[in-house]
Amino acid sequence: MRILLNIIWLVLCGFWMALGYLLAGVICCVLIVTIPFGLASFRIANYALWPFGRTVVERRDAGAASFLGNVIWFLFAGLWLAIGHVFTGIALCVTIIGIPLGVANFKMIPVSLMPLGKEIVEIP
Repeated sequence: MRILLNIIWLVLCGFWMALGYLLAGVICCVLIVTIPFGLASFRIANYALWPFGRTVVERRDAGAASFLGNVIWFLFAGLWLAIGHVFTGIALCVTIIGIPLGVANFKMIPVSLMPLGKEIVEIP
């Protein structure tokens, strides 16, 4: 079931959302100081391509630097990516088959707003 949901996700919204994260990552890596944000964006882009079967968990060793970085990320990229998830989730929830995909989009909003201090892990 996960594979089927991931394929439908990839076709309907995953590719476009991943492109948004890739664009944010490239911009962050061009500006040398924000390379950690770019790396986090690339991790989320991978997650946005194939989300079913994986989840986001908090890292225990994340500290104040992660919080400060998340505030900066929120202002420059996180808000815009979260808005993309909201609109895509609403559009997917219009159809019955798209409801699980829309809910998955809504679940990705917290990690799009604050990616530092989080880790993407496989669900057993």
